[in-house]
This record gives sequence, C-alpha cells and structure tokens, in this order.
Amino acid sequence: MTQQVSADEFADVLDQVRQFVRKEVVPREREIADSDAIPDDLRAMARKMGLFGYAIDQEWGGLGLDLVQEVELAMELGYTSLAFRSMFGTNNGIAGQVLVNFGTDSQKATWLERIASGEVVASFALTESGAGSNPAGLRTKAVRAGDGWAITGEKRFITNAPLADVFMVFARVADDGDDGQIAVFLVPGDAAGLTIGPHDRKMGQEGAWTADVHLDDVRVPDDALVGGAVEVGYRAAMTSLAKGRVHIAALAVGQAQRALDESVAYAATATQGGTEIGDFQLVQAMLADQQVGVLAGRSLVRDTALRYVSGEDRRVGPSAAKLYCTEMAGRVADLAVQVHGGSGYMRESTVERIYRDVRLLRLYEGTSEIQRLIIGSNLLRQKRRDS
Repeated sequence: MTQQVSADEFADVLDQVRQFVRKEVVPREREIADSDAIPDDLRAMARKMGLFGYAIDQEWGGLGLDLVQEVELAMELGYTSLAFRSMFGTNNGIAGQVLVNFGTDSQKATWLERIASGEVVASFALTESGAGSNPAGLRTKAVRAGDGWAITGEKRFITNAPLADVFMVFARVADDGDDGQIAVFLVPGDAAGLTIGPHDRKMGQEGAWTADVHLDDVRVPDDALVGGAVEVGYRAAMTSLAKGRVHIAALAVGQAQRALDESVAYAATATQGGTEIGDFQLVQAMLADQQVGVLAGRSLVRDTALRYVSGEDRRVGPSAAKLYCTEMAGRVADLAVQVHGGSGYMRESTVERIYRDVRLLRLYEGTSEIQRLIIGSNLLRQKRRDS
C-alpha cells in the first residue's frame, strides 16, 4: 500500500493533535468523567480536524494514515481520557475497517464518506454474552427472508451503540441445520426491530458509551451483506481485530506515559517529613520501572506496526503488542497510585481515573488470555510447518 500522507504532512497532523489533546481535552477530563459524556464542542472540533476518518482512505474523505502513522496518533490520543478517542475510534477502527477492507464498491460509496466526516457513527456489533474474545460462540442468527435477510440475536457491551447510525452486525448464517458461517451485515441504527438498551455503567472510561443491542427479526436487503458473500464475515472480524489490537497497544502506551508524567511531577513537588518524595530511592525505583515499561511498549508498538504494514506479521505481533502494552499500562498505573500515596486513591486524582480506565484495555479486542493463546498456538503451528 502506498503511503497517502507524507512524513512532513504527518508531522503537522501529529503536532496539531498533540496540541489539541493537551490544550483542549486534558483540561476538561474531569468534566467528561463527571458528566459521563463528551462535550458537543469537543466533538465538533474533532470532526473539523478529521479525527473521525484518520484511518480511512483519502478516496473516501479520510486522512488515509497507515498503521505506522496511526499508532503515533494513538499514543497522543491515549494521553488523555480514553473516552475521547472512543468517540471516533470505531469509525476508524474495527467498524470502519470492515468496510475499508471488505465492503463492496456500493457499500463504500454509501457509507465511507459519511463515516470519515463524522456525519455517521459506526458501531462494531460482534460481542455477545457467550461470544466475546472468541467469535466461535456467536449465536445471533441470520436467515434468508425473501430477497434479503432476517437477523435475530443479542449483542453486549457494544461501543457507541446509543449513538450509532449504522452497525456492523456479525451473525451466524444457518445452512441445512448445521452451525453455518459467520457473516457481517450493515444494519442502519433506525432499522425496525433493532433496539438499544440503556448505556452501561462501567468501572471507568466515563463518557465512552456502551450498551446492549437487541435484534428481533431485523430485516435488511441482500446488499447489506458486507462484501456480498457470507464467508467474508469471520475474516473481516479477525482482520479488524488484529489491526485494532495494535491500536489499543498504542493507546496503552499513551496512558502509561501520562501516568508516568503525573508520577514524576508529583514526586518532584510533594514532600514527606520536609523531604521531596522524589529523593527517596524506593520512589525513584518506581519511576524507573514505569519509564522502562513505557519505553519498551513504545518500541514494541512501532516495530509491530511496521511489520503489519509490510505484511510480515499480522497475527502474532498484534497480539504480543496488545498483551504486553495493556498489561504494562496496568502496572504503570498501579505504580502511579502508589507514588501518589493516599491522594492517588482519591476520585479527583488523575492517576485514580487512569487506574480505572486502563483496566478495560486488557479485556476488549481480545483478553490477555486470548492473546496468549493466539501467540502460543501460532508459534507451535509455525514450528510444525517448518518441520
């Protein structure tokens, strides 16, 4: 794939996003958390900057960043409230990429420009109560109904569901009584039979709305089948999730960097018994462990993105980066609370919010346990092939 944005152009984009995040979003993190919503003016500014379409090709009105560039952007977006990035994350990521990589020309023409502009919010409806990290347990069904399809099932924890204008709904297509194949359908948010539950109350990431999605005999035309073929579904899910894992790893690095910066600033000013706590060697050791984790995570993310773009590794690398970086962010956040002491446990503390927010990173786009299974099984499979 030819890079659509030059190094000089991207440097300007990255600088603009960095300034926007630190000057406009960071000062309003408490407002976002307390209101459990992204302010309308920040949403409008994000749209104007093109953030709803940074990973969508320029042909469709996006910025056209490749994954090497995207992870640099994600590390900047990860420096602030993760709810802010979540607002446009599915448009660029697991939902939008389904259409970018697998949609028909007609489907792309109908949806991608509006997704890239932020006019349309797209949502990725895969997870169910019995099918989260492993889509093999999918129970939502799609059956032929006249010249289209009827979809029935329940989805859980669907990001941006209360705001979505279109859902990428994954469903099992029954075939002569067997389990059939997994397909993906474009379902408009106002489709008859589709209802959205109340938005979930979560441990963290206030402002990032998730909810259950109920589909009761939802009818869609035949051209709603993404890619025009049933067999596209499973491949679309796995491809979108693999790329998404690299993005999540980069977000984790951004959050870890913020936790480290907050820790250093606090250690350099807070005192205990008249001595700055940064002078205590055990505090310095905690800062050192945080820094090592951030540096290692950043290097891993960048290397993984390079190998993904080149096609060298789109399976093990994304899982390894997601596993390491999200676990690392959890450790760094925990150390940040420890450095802050009792004040770090207070709800008004930035590191308290980070501590809660990063916990989710080890769960979505495949849990840490699923990443370990992917890594281990693929290493063994490669060894057997080589033998």
